[in-house]
Amino acid sequence: MSQVLANVIRGNTVESVHTGHIYIIDGEGREVASVGDPSTITYFRSACKAFQLIPCMTSGAADAFGFDEEEIALAAASHSGEPMHIEIAAQMLAKAGFTESDLRCGSHLPFSSAATAEMQRAGEQPTQLYNNCSGKHAAMLAFAKHIGADVATYDSPDNRIQKRILRCIADFTELPEEEIAIGIDGCCVPNFALPIRSMAKSFINLLDPINFPEPTQAAAKRIVTAMMNHPELIGGSERLDTKIMQAAEGRLISKVGADGVWLCGVLPCEKWPTGLGIALKIADGDDYLSRPVVAVEILRQLGVLSADDLQDMSPMPIKNRRGDGVGRVSASFSQI
Repeated sequence: MSQVLANVIRGNTVESVHTGHIYIIDGEGREVASVGDPSTITYFRSACKAFQLIPCMTSGAADAFGFDEEEIALAAASHSGEPMHIEIAAQMLAKAGFTESDLRCGSHLPFSSAATAEMQRAGEQPTQLYNNCSGKHAAMLAFAKHIGADVATYDSPDNRIQKRILRCIADFTELPEEEIAIGIDGCCVPNFALPIRSMAKSFINLLDPINFPEPTQAAAKRIVTAMMNHPELIGGSERLDTKIMQAAEGRLISKVGADGVWLCGVLPCEKWPTGLGIALKIADGDDYLSRPVVAVEILRQLGVLSADDLQDMSPMPIKNRRGDGVGRVSASFSQI
């Protein structure tokens, strides 16, 4: 059963609740906290982008096409379609010899409200570069080209690169491939359903891939470093991942996934000497009210963020149409 994680309060009355699951382990595999049911199976969604990128890097494709640290970060990102994101995605395609038309992710308006407003004022329509997953897809195209897989079907579950990605997901979550259910993500490539506790385990392995072959260790370390050095690329100026990583500069990596998923890897520190892997799933899939409130509160209770950090996000103010404060979304758990 899921547990209430956040209350939506209008005035002094709870108007609605958001339930979910939290699971946290340390680098020794010891359970730090468990709220709800960590055996719940759900999709990894975009929180697994680092693992979708690792095979591209271990194949040599990223280096063959000269992807720099910013491009590696964007390949692991769910970007907001801001100018810097579009420029880097286009640059990745050009380096690998592709154009926007080779992408198979589809298009949508930027996640950035400012970028969307500017586009609408100009009467422009978004291309596939504006898809929040365009960096990931550019890396997949480069991977497919480098190993001689079919670039026209790089998004197919039967394509060689997608099979290698599934193997990587299985390795980092420590699950057999046959126990991982496959569905198609919003960006049209395969995604992976597995227990929440296995997601937390994958982020511990990402931070400390000591049991993996040296090329995989090197790839994981490069991705973690790129994410921490370029938090503005992982989300964007208005998004949770960027704000959390900027608030906890150099101390963690944060990665959201659609439908209320959030993964976090806390690097070893004085309080958590072996690091932490954190997995959160909001049961009703809410991405905008409860997820940021709960994610920030988890990090506060763990001592990774202070009570003064991200006060505008947790509790989150509720405003009426005039902009008056009329309530708040507040975390409602204290087991951590």
